[in-house]
Amino acid sequence: MASQVTFIGAGNMAGAIIGGMIDSGYSPDAITATSPDDSVLAPLRERLGIHTATDNASAVAQADVVVLAVKPQIMQDVCSGMRDAVQARKPLIISVAAGLPADTLEHWLGGELPVVRCMPNTPSLVGAGAAGLYANTRVTHDQQRIAGELLEAVGLVEWVDDEALLEAVTAVSGSAPAYFFLMFEAMEQAGADLGLPAETARRLAMQTAYGAARMAMDSDKTPGELKRNVMSPGGTTERAIEHMENAGLRDIMQGAMRACAERASEMADELGKR
Repeated sequence: MASQVTFIGAGNMAGAIIGGMIDSGYSPDAITATSPDDSVLAPLRERLGIHTATDNASAVAQADVVVLAVKPQIMQDVCSGMRDAVQARKPLIISVAAGLPADTLEHWLGGELPVVRCMPNTPSLVGAGAAGLYANTRVTHDQQRIAGELLEAVGLVEWVDDEALLEAVTAVSGSAPAYFFLMFEAMEQAGADLGLPAETARRLAMQTAYGAARMAMDSDKTPGELKRNVMSPGGTTERAIEHMENAGLRDIMQGAMRACAERASEMADELGKR
């Protein structure tokens, strides 16, 4: 029998995970989503055939797994409203809310709970996500497997042993889709400046990024080796790469990712002290 999974929150990320679970063979009858607004729930109920509820406590009462998928700013109030139901059931808690430490969530829910924190990214919405996961010491091996399977329904999952490393995950994958979107913007503009229609440049840039990622994931070579394979001595690619290196692209990326990780740490401190 499948674990009963309740999603607290029915936004885009929750909908993506639920859709991925069902596509992977999970029974809609074992899934519940909640929201105080039934108009938010109706499309999920009609499209996916899951159960829905407007009362969090009642939805948690039969859950083996509770996925917290509401905004960090309202998480404390949401947790307070279902604390008693969670303590009576003691389910596995999975949080996809950014910046909230596991011990803070556990405290808000009454303590002594298995908690998995997940740092997903927006490509999860199209089944191509990348997520970092951390489990506190109360999570069993079976619960860790369940959490991994739920998030693998929308993409790649990597576990970290130190919760602080989720800040690095934020820099490497959580915020990183925007890095590539910025690259697409720059390539589109450069292509247009060179005479291509902007739409043509955009499609070529996006398809090339997709192809490069596919090659890198399917290859046993490092990105550095793949890069060198494209670079003919004295050729066009070598000239472009030399320009990027001389312009300090590596330093720019490293600085941006450090800034991202630092802000993730600051947010965790700010939210954890509420």
